[in-house]
Amino acid sequence: MAMFEVADAYISFMGRFSTPLAPLFADVGLAGVGASAAVLDVGCGPGMLTAELVRRQGAARVAAVDPVATFVAAAAAAHPDADVRRASAEDLPFPDESFDATLAQLVVHFMSDAPAGLAEMRRVTRPGGRVSACVWDHGGGTGPLSAFWHAVLAVDPTVTDEAALPGSNAGDLAALMVAAGLREVTEVPLTVTVPFATFDEWWEPYTFGVGTAGVAFDALSPEQQERVVDLLRTELGDGPFTMSATAWAGSGVR
Repeated sequence: MAMFEVADAYISFMGRFSTPLAPLFADVGLAGVGASAAVLDVGCGPGMLTAELVRRQGAARVAAVDPVATFVAAAAAAHPDADVRRASAEDLPFPDESFDATLAQLVVHFMSDAPAGLAEMRRVTRPGGRVSACVWDHGGGTGPLSAFWHAVLAVDPTVTDEAALPGSNAGDLAALMVAAGLREVTEVPLTVTVPFATFDEWWEPYTFGVGTAGVAFDALSPEQQERVVDLLRTELGDGPFTMSATAWAGSGVR
């Protein structure tokens, strides 16, 4: 799959939920942060949160990092005046106290070392600045992929879903942030609702092989895949319908 096709596939799959989540999360992550503040998007992906930060702060005040080269290229192309670099959360390429706010949207659960990643986010944030992260409520069953995982597990109970990933349950992010040395830590749910005209419109991106869900679906036999689709179509109908998804958002002060 070509470079920008990878980013486009991700946007089609998760961007339909993470794009409307971005302004809600930015409200949390930029609380008390001025319009002239320098901000960092950690694990930016193709740039859904980056776009919201650029809109609010201006591109010259926005930096973004991601370990995936295809995502970095897509985000940099969309925001050429922002500072977009390839890097992991656990090793941020910035000096201490570089930013007034550091945010990670839907990233903590994919970090190879979540405590280290949050510690790095704290390190590059100025004293009194804000560090924030959000993760879909995979553990509580109200994330955007919950219906999918419920159907997959009904067909093959041995599949490992995302319910146990860091930050995926109520209280997880707050605990991680307190352990990272942040103060005044809070955690709130953020909910988005996305309309779909047809079942096929909702389902098609699951066939792109994107993310944990795409890998899990591809690993099923053709017969199991057909059963998953039948279960979901029975549950959701042919459309139109709406799908709600909730994320936990944690935030603290350096």
